[in-house]
Amino acid sequence: MSQVYDRVALIGLGLIASSMFWAIKRAGLAGEVTGYALSEATRDTARRIGLCDRVCDTAQEAVEGADLVVLCVPVGAMGAVAKDIAPVLKPGATVTDVGSVKRHVFQAVGPEIPDGVHFIPAHPLAGTEHSGPESGFAELFDNRWCLLVPVEGSDLDAIARLRELWEGMGSNVDEMDADHHDLVLAVTSHAPHLIAYTMVGVADDLRRVTDTEVIKYSAAGFRDFTRIAASDPTMWRDVFLTNKDATLEILGRFTEELFALQRAIRTGDGEQLFDYFTRTRAIRRGIIDAGQDTDAPDFGRGKTNP
Repeated sequence: MSQVYDRVALIGLGLIASSMFWAIKRAGLAGEVTGYALSEATRDTARRIGLCDRVCDTAQEAVEGADLVVLCVPVGAMGAVAKDIAPVLKPGATVTDVGSVKRHVFQAVGPEIPDGVHFIPAHPLAGTEHSGPESGFAELFDNRWCLLVPVEGSDLDAIARLRELWEGMGSNVDEMDADHHDLVLAVTSHAPHLIAYTMVGVADDLRRVTDTEVIKYSAAGFRDFTRIAASDPTMWRDVFLTNKDATLEILGRFTEELFALQRAIRTGDGEQLFDYFTRTRAIRRGIIDAGQDTDAPDFGRGKTNP
């Protein structure tokens, strides 16, 4: 791959930003990558492990002269960060993000972006339950999707350049409008995370099953719930507060389905249960066929996997 940007600035240095840095370096996609994190401890860690070519002590210092600025902070903090960096953004630069909610990002960040700077929200559909600067790895985005969500009238060259970066980091890239994105993610990510958090909470509350038993006898289903529920609490709090409508719509549909399954179990309707599980099994097979997971035991997630 060839260089796409002279200088990229990463604001926030967690899993996604650190993986972006290693993926950018792997493919030689930027001349220099600067970074900034709010926490001094995170900045110290980044310097210690060689994360970013230059770690700065302010966000403004990090973005000065950058051709691409990537907001890698929780969605609830993006508006304030955008306001802070706006005065020093380079004319012609692109500002993007990696948040899993897009309508809120449009509303919070968009008004802060000065004229002459391109704003192209994005969302890489990749992650693990780990967080922090030491959790990143260059392969995180390989064969995963990144959704670009351009604002109306976005510069086509700026979109093409951002697409080239994400493809260079290993992603498949697609475009989507903000509201549809938020509904799709409510189905594929947000509601499942809330359900996982709830199931782990139920196990914690059900005193007839001890904590020791839950941990010792966790079968694959509950074990995968706990993997999802280990995700970053700040990020997920912000996701549910900022994608409220879509998440509530999907949870309403989920509740209806759950009531129907409860009724089938109560009345002994084996045919309905079998038909339902057959239909949902086909979706799982489709995910594997699309290369978005594996049919290996334990979904291919061995003890050493990130």
